[in-house]
Formats: sequence, structure tokens, C-alpha cells
Amino acid sequence: MEFSIAVLPGDGVGPEITAEGVKVLKAVAEKFSHQLRFRDGLIGAAAFEQVGEALSEKTIETCRACDAVFFGAVGDPKYEQPNLKVRPELGYGIIRLRKIFGLFANLRPVRLFPSLVNSGNLKPEVLKGVDFIIVRELTGGIYFAEPKQLFRTPEGRRAVDTLAYTEEEIRRIVRVGFELARSRRKKLTSVDKFQILRSSDLWREIAMEVASEYPDVEVEYALVDSCAMRFIQNPRDFDVLVMENLFGDILSDEASMLAGSLGMMPSASLAGIPKEGSRLFGLYEPIHGSAPLLAGMNTANPIATILSAAMMLRYSLGLLKEARWVEDTVARVLEEGYRTDDIMSEGKTKLGTREMGDLISNRILQDHQP
Repeated sequence: MEFSIAVLPGDGVGPEITAEGVKVLKAVAEKFSHQLRFRDGLIGAAAFEQVGEALSEKTIETCRACDAVFFGAVGDPKYEQPNLKVRPELGYGIIRLRKIFGLFANLRPVRLFPSLVNSGNLKPEVLKGVDFIIVRELTGGIYFAEPKQLFRTPEGRRAVDTLAYTEEEIRRIVRVGFELARSRRKKLTSVDKFQILRSSDLWREIAMEVASEYPDVEVEYALVDSCAMRFIQNPRDFDVLVMENLFGDILSDEASMLAGSLGMMPSASLAGIPKEGSRLFGLYEPIHGSAPLLAGMNTANPIATILSAAMMLRYSLGLLKEARWVEDTVARVLEEGYRTDDIMSEGKTKLGTREMGDLISNRILQDHQP
């Protein structure tokens, strides 16, 4: 089969980690006789410096012509000074992409590989068996709603952001959560701030309505602060969680510590409700940022990016066997004691970004049974 993939490396460690993800995808294509065509595009500071804007029409058209987008990270410290005369909105480039392509469903798997159970800050008995998915609404809420403004007046400074959701925005993302739960352990946690935020009152009302369509799925409703506590107290209790944009952004970063590191957390942003056999346009990226201090040092963990590539194989290309092959290969490499700096522990073998990518790619090609 033949597919086209837009590759947007971005800034910081973005080019390094996406290179390893592409390397793995090429190994999959060779192993399973697929044709994958990669089309490069600019985004973030790299784009601003070359074409004068963080997201150009050329990059947008490149993405339109492809089956999926493979994304690195954006952000450069030299543009993060509030008093600069020209301060490009680097992060807004990725937010625009989400809106332009209707990528409303962000899936963030939180899986602790068994071989990493002793690598985290929590007790192994708390971490063992952690395997859940955060479903984050991605194109609504406080990141998008208007008014959004900073006022500078003689009386002082004031800022306003608006948190708004429509019934349809809530209904479709909640359905994503239920569909995923139905294919897993059949448990859904809907996260909100009921009785404090009016948007959360509507969220819970709609979630309860959608729940009636899925009688086979166990449903619970959790306040966001309680949910944050339970991530540390008993994370194995969760299967699928669905929540609004800001809550999902914050809680998934917290949850990365359950998986061992931000460098272990992939994501998929989809333009539809994933179902068995469906092929959806999506954008795939690790949830970590550009990490400019690590750029060029060959130390960044590429596994989140490689696992994001596996999600691309599953949700946009419909290659389920190939996706499992990548995930199982990553598990084997970790079981054999290979680590990057962020998940390193005593007695293990530390690899750089390129070396980890090489090892996983070679195993994909060589192994008969990962």
C-alpha cells in the first residue's frame, strides 16, 4: 500500500526525534512492503526564520496533500521575551493546524512498560499495570474561545480568557471516549469541574446523555482535582478518561510521570471518531516540547515519537499489525535494558537519540516475532 506523510520537525529537538520516527516508519515500510512517501514542511521558529511566519500556506497545503502529519515540536527561547518588537506566535502554528484540519480528538496513551516499573518516582506496587488513555478535546475551550485579550490601561493591566463549549463539541469528544472504552476494558471516566464551571455543568449533562447509548460501558464522573489526586493514589483504576482542552493538557503532563517520562508519551490528534478499520486524518506527535537545551546533544528520548508513529499506522493508515509490531519492538528493547538518559537506571545500557532509533529500526527489520 502507498501513503503520503507530511513531516514537520519544527524546533529544538524536533528535527532529531522526527528523524528517528521516520527511520522507524521506513523500516516498517520495508518489512511489510508498503510505500511511504514523506513530504517535509516548516513550522515554528524554523518557519518564521525562513519564510517570515510560523505556519505558511505552503505547509498547510503540504499537509492537505497527505494522509497524516508527523510533527516534532515548536518553541525557541529567543522568541519568548515579552518585550520583543517582533514576537511570532510559535505555538499558535500547531493550534491553527488543529483547527484547520478539525483535529478535535487528542488521544494520549499512558502506558507503563513493565521493564520501567522501577524507574519512576512512585512505588512499583502503585505503578505496576498502569495502562489508560486520556482523550482531550483539542479545538475548543479556553484555548480558542473569544474574547481573549490583554488590556493595558492607566488603571492597571487586566486579562481575560473565555472558556466556552457547544453541545456538539462536547458530544463528539465524549463519543470518542466511549468508542475507545468499548474496545478496551469498558470503563470511562468523564472529567469536569461540575457545579463550579458552567461549561462543566453542560459537559456532565451531555456526557450522561451519551452514556445512555453505551450501556455496556461503566461510567464515572470525576472532578478534575480529585482525578489529579487519583493519578498518584491509584492510577490502575483508570481505563479511558475524557476531558476538556485545558484539563487534558495539564493532566496528561502529570500522567507522563506514571509512564516514566515525558519522553515516553505519544499522542494522536484525529479528525473523527476512531472505530475498528477506520482511517482518519491525523497529526502525530510526542507530548513533550521542543526542549531547546537538549537540541543537538543526541540525548532526547525518541520513543514517544516512535510510539506516535505506531499510532499513525493504526489510526490514519489502517495498518494494525504494523502498529503492534512497532509497539512490541519498543517493549522488547526496553526489556533488554536499553535506555535513554531520561529513563536511565543503574545497570542499564544508555543510548543516544540516534542509537535508540537505530536499534528499534534494526529490530523491526530483523525480528520474526517481536
